[in-house]
Amino acid sequence: MMRRLAALLAVLVLPLGVQAEEVVLGLSSDKVAITSNFDGSDILVFGAVKREKAIPDVPLDVVVSIKGPSEPMTVRRKERRFGIWVNTQAVEIDAAPSFYAVSTTGPLSEVLSNVEDLRHRVSIGRAIRAVGATGQTEDVQAFTDAVIRIHKANDTYQVQEGGVVLDEQTLFRTKITLPSNLTEGDYLTRIFLTREGKVVSSFETVIDVRKVGLERWLFTMSREQPFLYGLMSLAIAIFAGWGASAAFQLLRRG
Repeated sequence: MMRRLAALLAVLVLPLGVQAEEVVLGLSSDKVAITSNFDGSDILVFGAVKREKAIPDVPLDVVVSIKGPSEPMTVRRKERRFGIWVNTQAVEIDAAPSFYAVSTTGPLSEVLSNVEDLRHRVSIGRAIRAVGATGQTEDVQAFTDAVIRIHKANDTYQVQEGGVVLDEQTLFRTKITLPSNLTEGDYLTRIFLTREGKVVSSFETVIDVRKVGLERWLFTMSREQPFLYGLMSLAIAIFAGWGASAAFQLLRRG
């Protein structure tokens, strides 16, 4: 009797662990090296949908997001007082991604429902954590919008609606442009398969972004030996000033 019960439970539980559709992912590169002449990089995210059954009649959508390291951020509001612009309020945002990109097969509001967006924090607004800001101001959304506006101007926040190409409901690809002003760290890459706005499968991987060469050496020195780094910076500034003065004197004599 116990063996029959165990066998029945195994039959009932086994299908729960098997997904009808899964993501098989590829990246053009899972490492990005920041050098002294680094001017940005393009990451190609591509993959396929692995299925155990035939393709359903309801169309499939794909959402790809890449998120850089999060960090606290201070947002200040300026107002014109007596003819000059002054800071009137400052709000601390708990954590905002240093880089965030979302690419989809269609309009984000259509391929991902609000409930799923709230659960997985896919849209840019949901990726920013501003819980602590509620105690500092009543207009938290205005400061969150300011963070998004600043990052979009620097090309560190991107939304590409229709940027994912999906062939035969099976193969997908998109290109994400990483700007030159990247923050070092792990960049979380997520892929969501959705139908009618609901997530049916997801996959995560990491892109490693690190400084190398002279950039790595200077960065390490500034963190581990700030005094020597300061002396070196001062020496370079003095030498550069002396060199510019000497060159100017030579030009005047000529």
